[in-house]
Amino acid sequence: MRDPRHIAVIGVTGYTGYELATLLLRHPVVSRPTFYVRETNGAQCLSELFPQLRGWGEAPLKPLSIEAITANSAGTAFLATPHEVSAEIGPKLLDAGLRVIDLSGAFRFSSAETFSSWYKLPAPHQAHLGDAVYGLPELYADIIPGAKLVANPGCYATSVILALRPLTQAGLVSPTQNVICDCKSGASGAGKEPRRDLHFVEVGENFRAYNLFSHRHTPEIVEHTGLPESQVVFSTHLLPVARGILSTIYVTLAAPHTPQAIEELYKKFYAGRPMVRISPAGSTPELQHVTKTNFCDIGFVLDTDGQRLIIVSCLDNLGKGAAGQAVQNMNLTLGLEEQTGLL
Repeated sequence: MRDPRHIAVIGVTGYTGYELATLLLRHPVVSRPTFYVRETNGAQCLSELFPQLRGWGEAPLKPLSIEAITANSAGTAFLATPHEVSAEIGPKLLDAGLRVIDLSGAFRFSSAETFSSWYKLPAPHQAHLGDAVYGLPELYADIIPGAKLVANPGCYATSVILALRPLTQAGLVSPTQNVICDCKSGASGAGKEPRRDLHFVEVGENFRAYNLFSHRHTPEIVEHTGLPESQVVFSTHLLPVARGILSTIYVTLAAPHTPQAIEELYKKFYAGRPMVRISPAGSTPELQHVTKTNFCDIGFVLDTDGQRLIIVSCLDNLGKGAAGQAVQNMNLTLGLEEQTGLL
């Protein structure tokens, strides 16, 4: 019989997978997870891959196979795998009766065409796209608990959606002005695969933009803010730091408001949502406030005209932007408080 508190983690060698491992190994409720990788290189225990886990991370490490995963009692599987790998093995785990929480982009869209267009990959998993719930707890906590397939949001998308959704849902954004989402991420957001443009000498003491008008998180932002794609200008930059995302978002309101009204709107929208912290009107968060946490901090400054609004949204791309949010989603599926094991 499958137990949802028995955990299988597929993929642990990347930055996100390792972050997920540290959270699950410390989690007070779930059973000690088993980790599956394509190549163990003879290692039988996670701490043999990551010596920093010795003494507390002595979790089993096994070669990846669907048969091995489904042969034990695991009821929940995390996929910390590339998009194409998640698309391939996710449906097989679902068919075997496991709940799947996928950290890739494979299941984030209800349309196979959207996935193929933005990720430049075929969508052999399209039969399951309609079953996936977008795993942003602050918006969808009412339906995540019943989901068999949870699609963890992208890191940039999380920072932007959380900053904009209170405004768009209230109808406060001017429909005639662009919404500019100017976002910066630490280098771990680009993954662990060796690339020349991610070498230390290329990133250190440098700052650059990339994937302008073509970043894969764009359709998530459009779908979950309700803004038309033509109104959203989404730019991404690589910071010379290891982790963290800071998004500066420029919005014109449809009508003048006071700073107190905007602050109250955000606080009311995120009341009871422990992983979002709202700064007082006129103050903005910093990366150092959120790194190595699962918080998203949001602050803003409103111009004296009451309409020009600048929002700053900060989170850790490996925490709230990936592994921490995945654990937050797992907590909801297990009927736990969503911040369990994250504070």
